[in-house]
This record gives sequence, C-alpha cells and structure tokens, in this order.
Amino acid sequence: MSMLFCNINFNQKNKSDLLGYCENEKTKVIIPVNAALIVGANFRERFFDILNNNYVTFDGQIPYFVACLFNGKYQKYIKLAGSDIVYDFSEFAAKKHYKMFFLGGKKESNQTAVNVIKEKYNISIEGYSPDFEDYPFSEKFNIICLEKINIFKPDILFVGFGAPKQEYWIDDNIEFLSENGVKYAIGCGGTFDFVSQKIKRAPVFFQKIGLEGLYRLYQEPSKMRWNRLIDSCRFFKYIWHKPEFENRNVTL
Repeated sequence: MSMLFCNINFNQKNKSDLLGYCENEKTKVIIPVNAALIVGANFRERFFDILNNNYVTFDGQIPYFVACLFNGKYQKYIKLAGSDIVYDFSEFAAKKHYKMFFLGGKKESNQTAVNVIKEKYNISIEGYSPDFEDYPFSEKFNIICLEKINIFKPDILFVGFGAPKQEYWIDDNIEFLSENGVKYAIGCGGTFDFVSQKIKRAPVFFQKIGLEGLYRLYQEPSKMRWNRLIDSCRFFKYIWHKPEFENRNVTL
C-alpha cells in the first residue's frame, strides 16, 4: 500500500516493510524525506524520479501529519526518520549478523557514530568520511568510496552526504552496490551527527509538534539553516500543484 503526497509515493507502513527481503539481490534504497526534500524533489526531476522509484519514508512530523490527514489513514502509516532508522537497522544487523558501513558526514562524527553503534549493538561496522565535494563528485572521490565498500563488503550502507547528493551517489553506483552484496542503502543526511551526539536531537515534545527544524536552528544558527526552515514551508503548495521542474537552486 502506498500514499501519494505532494506528488511523491510514500510506500511504507511499518518497519517490517523496510527490513523485508531484497528481491533479485538488488540493493533496496531507502530515503527518509522531510519537507525540504519534498520541495527539492518538485524542482529537480532526477531527484523526483529517484524518490518515486525507491522506498520513501516520512521524516518530519508536519508533512507526515498533513499527509495522513489528507489520505484518511493516520493509523496505518508511521513516521520513520533517518535518525531513528539507524537504530532499527543496527538492531536488525545484530540479529541477522549483518555488517554495516557509515559513509560520509564529518570525520569526527562518522568515527564516533561507528564506535557508539559498535559498542551498543556489538555488530561489525566501519565507516569512512571523504573530504567534502560538490556534486558531481570527482573520480578520485568516487573510487576511494567504492574501494572502502568493496573491501568491507557491508550488508547495510548508510550514506550521509546530504540530499540530494547522497541519493544521486547511490543511484550512480547502484549496480556496484548490488554486485558487492549491499542489501540496503539508506540516505541519512546528518544522522551521524545525532548518533555521535555532536548535535543533540530535539526533545520528543519538539519532534511531536513539528519543531525539530527550529530546534536545529537554535543549535546551529546560520543563514543556511534559516533559509532551509523557511523553504520547508513551501511543501504545502505541492499538495495541490504538480512538480515545477526547472533550474532553481533549492536549499537542501
């Protein structure tokens, strides 16, 4: 069962949908989507297509609540943010004896997050944080990332380059990932910062009333964070309007 919201197909009801068997040994791509990504997808055709051809979850209380309100299925869908899914998959990896890899994020956050998950779940996990680059990534950047994956052979891969760069990278290398046994690839944005506690996640109350973005702005005040928060509000437009693909620099 799926839910069409803001022109995007949100096609999960629960965690078991995400942890299900990967058909034809193809990597299952999972993308938690918040309000800012909804806006970005309605301007970027490639990103829009990637979302609608993979597994999309709600990451953001307000889009989730509005979507369920419009679809009349509030009790049949759940919100699964990237910063929550990482723990679900860590527990899943422990049960299945799967290996996990964290790719991206800041170097300190990446390594600390790896250590936190390893200590808590006692799983085989490694990570690598390449130097920051804009997309499209350089050949050197890509080769090193793929070499790390080829050597470790993870079953579960979290990619934290930020959207839509992480989704483009997964899409560019999907055949390689499938051939190298990666069962799940998850675009996770700033999840490593939260796992490492370099950035504190908003209290549950703020999460439930949809003010996580405001809490993040409080911790990291910047023009970029403010613009992203304002831009996120534009997702309401796409409840009724079709995508408007054009060359526009949407803050993601």
